Amino acid sequence: MKQTPFLRLITLLLAVMIAPVFAADAPQMDIDQTVIKLPIDEGVSMDDAIDSMKLRANNLNFKLVAHQPLYKELESMGLETKRIEIFQFCDARIAKAMIDFNPSFSAYLPCRITLLEDPDGSRWLITMNLDMFIASANLPDSLHEKAIRVRDTIKSIMEAGASGDL
Repeated sequence: MKQTPFLRLITLLLAVMIAPVFAADAPQMDIDQTVIKLPIDEGVSMDDAIDSMKLRANNLNFKLVAHQPLYKELESMGLETKRIEIFQFCDARIAKAMIDFNPSFSAYLPCRITLLEDPDGSRWLITMNLDMFIASANLPDSLHEKAIRVRDTIKSIMEAGASGDL
């Protein structure tokens, strides 16, 4: 049966009208429970935190594959902003193993750490809570061990940044 423009419109309207019903049944999530936040120590500049993260990542064989100084983009648009930078780290071998197991893992790669100053002036390093992810991923033992290594490495990179450990 060929759908007329009128039938397409009715179908679209029905979908829009019933979507909130299904969304209301969706489990609610506290976004703060899905991340790990480390405060940057007093006396550690944000630039020192960045240098420390890069050095630690290099020492642990995790490559910095991308850096997005989001605050610069916002400033170029004439928006007032505190400092926000996103760093993406990766161990390509582990990433490949995860994607080979299930291509959906690619949506979570590479691992990101955000450095930001919040509206109150507090400075943070923030990343996804990998413990929640690992617990629900049903990984085989060999991949579970690699996921734990990634979690520990990202934690170490963040700790180095927070403390300014060069």
